[in-house]
Amino acid sequence: MTIRLGDPVSPVPEPLAEVIRRFLDERPNLMTATNPNSRLLFPGRRAGQPLSSEAIRQRLAATDIPIRTGRTAALRQLVLQTPAPVVARMLSYTSEHTEAGGTWKTYAPGDHSK
Repeated sequence: MTIRLGDPVSPVPEPLAEVIRRFLDERPNLMTATNPNSRLLFPGRRAGQPLSSEAIRQRLAATDIPIRTGRTAALRQLVLQTPAPVVARMLSYTSEHTEAGGTWKTYAPGDHSK
């Protein structure tokens, strides 16, 4: 199983792949005229559009999944593997928000090909 979160597609390891397969069999929003054959994992209300990030946030909060903790941990791991200024630019954060003190702490962003 693969999932597209951008390019390229990413493989989905077991047991997560099995969880996704079960979810695909029971997805909501497929009984409307706009989404009967949607290939989206989280189809939204409009044809061809995914569920909004706000709707996903509300659903996660309703299931008591700690959204902020997971987001912070993911961001910290990303900054430990990638220069903080690059992550900051990608996510529209300031460098101070992404500083993790890792290997890339003193990386100078910008085009270094000249």
